[in-house]
Amino acid sequence: MNLATSIQYLKGVGEKRAATLRRLGITTLGELLAHLPRTYEDWQTITPIAAAQPGQLCCVRAIVDHAPSEHRIRGGLILYKTRVTDGSGVLGITMFNTGYLAGQLKEGQEYLFYGRLSDNLLACEMNSPQIAPSDEARLRPVYPLTEGMSSRVLEGLVATALAQVGAQVKEFLPEQLLGEHDLMPRLAALQAIHRPQTLEQAQQARQRLAFNELFTLQLGLRLLKLGRTQTQAIALPPTDFLSTLPFTPTGAQSKAVQEAARDMATTQPMHRLLQGDVGSGKTAVAAALMHQAAQAGAQAAMLAPTELLARQHHATLQKLGLDCTLLIGSTPAAQKKKLKSALEDGSQLLVVGTHALLQHDVNFAKLALLVVDEQHRFGVDQRNRLSTVNCPLSTVPHTLVMSATPIPRSLAMMIFGDMDITVLDELPPGRTAIETYAVHEGLRERAYHYVKKHLDAGQQGYIVCPRVEENESRDLASAKKFYEQLAQGQFAGYRLGLLHGKLPAKQKDAVMRDFAAGDIQLLIATTVVEVGIDVPNAVIMVIENAERFGLSQLHQLRGRVGRGGGKSTCILISNAENEEAQARFAIMKESGDGFAIARRDLELRGPGEFFGQRQHGLPPFKIADIVADHDLLAQTRAAAEGIFAKDPTLTLEEHQPMRRACERFFDKADEDIAKR
Repeated sequence: MNLATSIQYLKGVGEKRAATLRRLGITTLGELLAHLPRTYEDWQTITPIAAAQPGQLCCVRAIVDHAPSEHRIRGGLILYKTRVTDGSGVLGITMFNTGYLAGQLKEGQEYLFYGRLSDNLLACEMNSPQIAPSDEARLRPVYPLTEGMSSRVLEGLVATALAQVGAQVKEFLPEQLLGEHDLMPRLAALQAIHRPQTLEQAQQARQRLAFNELFTLQLGLRLLKLGRTQTQAIALPPTDFLSTLPFTPTGAQSKAVQEAARDMATTQPMHRLLQGDVGSGKTAVAAALMHQAAQAGAQAAMLAPTELLARQHHATLQKLGLDCTLLIGSTPAAQKKKLKSALEDGSQLLVVGTHALLQHDVNFAKLALLVVDEQHRFGVDQRNRLSTVNCPLSTVPHTLVMSATPIPRSLAMMIFGDMDITVLDELPPGRTAIETYAVHEGLRERAYHYVKKHLDAGQQGYIVCPRVEENESRDLASAKKFYEQLAQGQFAGYRLGLLHGKLPAKQKDAVMRDFAAGDIQLLIATTVVEVGIDVPNAVIMVIENAERFGLSQLHQLRGRVGRGGGKSTCILISNAENEEAQARFAIMKESGDGFAIARRDLELRGPGEFFGQRQHGLPPFKIADIVADHDLLAQTRAAAEGIFAKDPTLTLEEHQPMRRACERFFDKADEDIAKR
């Protein structure tokens, strides 16, 4: 057996359990060892029964007084009851429908009982405890789980795998680096993270494994940047496109175009991240750069993650005077063939498209610029594919990556270290603040009445729901359900539309065309409207179950209104009264600054929820936290710089293990994104 062996062949797994493990992303023994605990249960600290408090989570070591007795109650439920004692007191134990477990308890034998004491003031009781032999007093790992899998089973499987293939886990960091940063050896860290002797040891193991991820990230980003310095792009002379626009660009837009145009005027490939808040004018910047390519007789392509967004960009670029075409999955076959031919022979210079542009039969005669919108939807490999597969020339395109998700600059410099960064921190004149209110659902009727006033005045609006269909969470609004209820109830007689991600692309496009044309007054939608949709006449938005969204997502959704220069309103409806939800709502009411909101969002939720499920297009972190581990991120950056100062291409024999680890790390990112 080795780390690449299928998990199915590990003792204790088999086909059925292997299928369950696959739902956790575990297909090999190596992936099992990389499935790390999220926390630990303290079975190490033994609490005397006499000292245990009601409601307290604790571990008790006690002797079984008598074999559990069976009690049948209503509904077919079976209770098993016994008493245990540790010399300081007596504890009642109750187990539910667990005859097998109850049968394991032997009178007079000592066990560990881990659970929460009931709040019964008349008796000392513990319901449904976890039970282990008395010599198992230690920290026990708690793993991310799926239905049909328990932490105890995973703990046993990990122990078996470590015993069989643990020795194959090789060190890839130089000894000098381990010493400089006081890091545990890799195998020792993996063993300690799964079965630590103390919490301090678990933290040391976590530090080492987080260092691995952040260090390989830094190495990989530098290798990407190095690879671009060894290639050439087409030099594109700057143009004065902004002066031809029917509006005055902001100072931030002018500066962004100047910075990028200066880069593109050289043969050194540009690779720039353009961050801009909702409505900051990123598309106009992209248009200026695409015009720069076309004026030089070269080609430019804009890549968008959805057909809806691609169509909108195409329409916007045409309005700005660019002669561009559109290539998306739903483009008719005959038209696709014609467009591909025009791109290949160079007669079509500008194109906007989706993943359809990444197909191997799409070739360019002279691709000089690639614009990638909403870059977090594409992996590193996908973003590079146009420059490595579709260009017959010996050059690579300049690349502009756009993001409407503001990230604090210091953090962006760390995680997008392979890019130069431009920030559009200025909104076009005339954009007014969006009035934002947070209300209890008891005020929903009043909120809907306010929406009707706007619809009656000839304006449009949105109602956003967190779900497409109803599921087990009955308290969550469903877009389909709301659409049906509102069409027959409060908004009967109004022209309603329904938009969600499960609709076929043609149907989505038809709904959005009708909404943009004013044929739909009120759009009931999921977060598919979060980015890119621009309907100036839409001035009011209601967000149902607002507690289900993070700050940055609420801000992105709110940005769909207020695009026409007039007064706009966003109403957050939620019954949530917890402190975190109320803090988010207060921030939304006080601030319209996307970067300030992003900083608070990171503070409140951490990067995992902020970025979404591996949403940033970077390698997936198993354990590192790019916010909480900010200091460690800085350490790994300095360490990577030290390595590259000695070996700029990582070609020395001693650095080959690091290079291979880095390649595996980035390959995994693209595999994950490809599965979306």
